Amino acid sequence: MTSSDQSAGKPALSVKRLTKNDQVILTALAVAIGLLAGGAAIAFRHAIGVFQGLGYGFGGEGLITIVSGLPWWQVLLVPAIGGLAVGVFVHAFMPNRRPQGVADVIEANALRGGRMFVADGLKAAVVSAISIGSGASVGREGPVVHLGASLGAWISQRLHLGRAPSRTLLGCGVAAAVAASFNAPIAGTFFALEVVIGHYALTALAPVVIASVTGTIISRIYYGDFPAFILPETHTITSFWEFPAFALLGVTSAAAAIVFIRAAMVTEDSFSRLPLPRWAHPALGGLAVGAIGIFFPQILGVGYEATDAALSGRYELWFLLTLVVLKMAATAVSLGSGFGGGVFSPSLLMGAALGGAFGIIATSVFPELSSGHSAYTIVGMGAVAGAVLGAPISTILMIFELTNDYAITIAVMISTTIAAIITQQWLGQSFFTEQLRRRGVAVTGGHDIGLLRSVCARDIMSRVFDALAPATPIPELRERLQRAPWGELFLVDESGRLTGVITFADLHETAFDTSHDAELIAENLARKRPTVLVADDDLETAFQAFAVSGEVNLPVVEDRDSMLMMGVAQEHEVVLAYHRARDRARGEERGGD
Repeated sequence: MTSSDQSAGKPALSVKRLTKNDQVILTALAVAIGLLAGGAAIAFRHAIGVFQGLGYGFGGEGLITIVSGLPWWQVLLVPAIGGLAVGVFVHAFMPNRRPQGVADVIEANALRGGRMFVADGLKAAVVSAISIGSGASVGREGPVVHLGASLGAWISQRLHLGRAPSRTLLGCGVAAAVAASFNAPIAGTFFALEVVIGHYALTALAPVVIASVTGTIISRIYYGDFPAFILPETHTITSFWEFPAFALLGVTSAAAAIVFIRAAMVTEDSFSRLPLPRWAHPALGGLAVGAIGIFFPQILGVGYEATDAALSGRYELWFLLTLVVLKMAATAVSLGSGFGGGVFSPSLLMGAALGGAFGIIATSVFPELSSGHSAYTIVGMGAVAGAVLGAPISTILMIFELTNDYAITIAVMISTTIAAIITQQWLGQSFFTEQLRRRGVAVTGGHDIGLLRSVCARDIMSRVFDALAPATPIPELRERLQRAPWGELFLVDESGRLTGVITFADLHETAFDTSHDAELIAENLARKRPTVLVADDDLETAFQAFAVSGEVNLPVVEDRDSMLMMGVAQEHEVVLAYHRARDRARGEERGGD
């Protein structure tokens, strides 16, 4: 081969190496997911506008002004009719007959290796669009996060990717969705890493950043480079003596977040006890929300217009305090009754109203030390949202991106951190993890739990075991036990069914007393209902079974109905399998083999 041929082959070789590089592939896929999620966020907002136009005759953002001019019966009935549509749709089409949101994304990432179904994402988006369009007091960011995550999961499934890249692409969809919603790429990145993925390894960080920036670009091309809220002018902190006031606002915001989370869960329990079919619950909840909306239209929908008004200082103290209570109640009723939607936007409005009220009081007490009540409005907005979502870092960064103001961001950091710590210590949960806990899903240490659930008993069991016929005479039983490597025998009948387990301890006095050998067989001395593992049981179930039974070996059966004996699982093999899965996952996250 000539030198020119060799030089010509080098670019081709480089391209081949690039296409085999996982990070290059993830980067390309991150761009694609950013485009899809950004477009999905735009389409979702249009869908909300369509349903809102059907109910209120107006599909834009200024819902408060329009609703104020509508007849009371229309304001009352539109959320109820929308709730009826939501209830029927959820009952007919949604998995488990409930709306889906951010909590389901967290569960999919932690426990299912990033696996989600795009059809469920689309159906969940329809439910949320009807909910928000009809005036339910819920947010639009949560549904967009779920939709973006579903798109990321769909791509990873189509390409048959492994656990680590699937979780990364799920995070890419989340980041792009948040970034497109708020025009905040940094916040989108850290929300995905903080809330969903759970680590900041470079192998995940780079694709998530690219997806977040791509989603932002799509949003800016379509809507322009405008912040999500109309914010007042930049602020300077008047005095360092004001920081205790920001800390106290953090404590107050934590109290509001705790009350809201508890109220949402209590309301859900209350609706579940009603003597009505589940599909009728959203209609009743919509009726309650509409009744509040007749007098306070600010609580309807996502509430961005009301949040802008609070940030601009257009509400008086009594109205701000009332708005906190009513928005909290309307959101709890909306979510508890079964409407689809998120809690981000409602939390921002509750926080803005609470912060504004706190700022008016603080300014009246120490006017010479106050930066103005609008500064407290911004701080409260971040503190309540960060505490409710359990995402203080991404919330702080979102406020910074919205304000581009270092001084006020310092105050937001103080209040949000305090609020998040108190809420976590008091509840032990964020809103999303509390939702999962109530469903019986534990995601504390979710990454490890996901690894435990990725390996089944059939993967680690030994197919070599000491089987014994139930009718075996006692002398033969003693001899076989002495030669059994684990000092344990498994009674298996002619059809292969496990009928019992026997050890020397089970023999009791017959271990050395031979006077009853002619009267007894192995079946008479065996434990008839031993603890067993089913072949499809995961390592989490295996660990629990070993802990409860106190055994070091457990029989593995095909299922509990047939009890067909398949093998034996040893406790030390379960531990080794977990460590191997953990080391493999860490290697994937770091870009290793």
